[in-house]
Parts: sequence; C-alpha cells; structure tokens
Amino acid sequence: MKALTPSHDPVETLDKAYEVLLERALWKAHKSGVALHHTIGEIRDDTLPLIKLNEEDVVKLESYVKRDLIDAARYRDKTGKALQDWLGFELALITHEFWEIFSAAADKTTTELSLLKLQAEIAEYHTGELTGLGTLVCDQCAEKLHFHKPGHIPPCPKCSSTHFHRQNFE
Repeated sequence: MKALTPSHDPVETLDKAYEVLLERALWKAHKSGVALHHTIGEIRDDTLPLIKLNEEDVVKLESYVKRDLIDAARYRDKTGKALQDWLGFELALITHEFWEIFSAAADKTTTELSLLKLQAEIAEYHTGELTGLGTLVCDQCAEKLHFHKPGHIPPCPKCSSTHFHRQNFE
C-alpha cells in the first residue's frame, strides 16, 4: 500500500490522499466483506488525519472518491461497456498501479449497486414474520432457510441476521 507522505503542495497532497483513501478502502472492503462505500468512511477517519488535511478537505475528498466510483459503476451497469470507455482517453495515460486500484474499486461498486438494485426489486422478509413454502436467503451471508410448511421466520442460524429474500429459481 502507498505510504502517506504529506507534500508542501496542497493539490498534490489531495491527489495523493485520493489514491491512498481508495486503495486502503478497497483493501479493507476486500478483507472484511463490508461494502466499499462504508469502508471509505472508516478509512477516512483512520488514515487521512496522518496527512494533516482540514475537515473540509477530508469531507470533499470522501465525496469525490464516492462520486467517481458511483459514476464509473453506473456507466458500466447501464452500458455494459468496459471501464476504459468511461475514461474518454487512452488508458496508457494512467499509471498502471492506480488503474488497477480504481478499476477494482469500480467493479466492486458496480456489484454493490447491482445488488442494491436487485434487493430493492425483491420483497423483503424479516424474522418474526410468517412465510409459506419455499426457500429464503439471508441478505447478510446467503444462508438458505427451507420452509416445508408455513412458519415463522427465525434469525439466520449462521449470522443471526433478520433480513431475507425469497430464492427464485428461473
């Protein structure tokens, strides 16, 4: 991972902080399985004070990273085209290392946005509610609960989550 070395140039410091924030948030999201947009906030609080940015710059930086990732993810989701097309210029103009980090983060963001869209389309089931026959899938860990007769939905036996969706077999 990149080292945090403050620069005397405030623009250069923000540029470096953008890369560091993105790289560390992606690493943490990959390791923990937590959504990338959540890890950006956590990493921001842990990492950016080391570069000595003021609170206004920190808030801006976090919003810039999230904005760029969401924009890239939406482009991929809507067009189905490669992320290089979203750039609008030659990939050779970007350092290979940063492109790898950004594209991995955009891929993760695309996946997260697709999952959120899918979850919004699917009815939610909650612990304590009654359900009929079928299979419910835990929204947190994907554990399957099979109902062979109507019954109350228990907490997930694997992770104790209380949110489920119905498994569809198409």
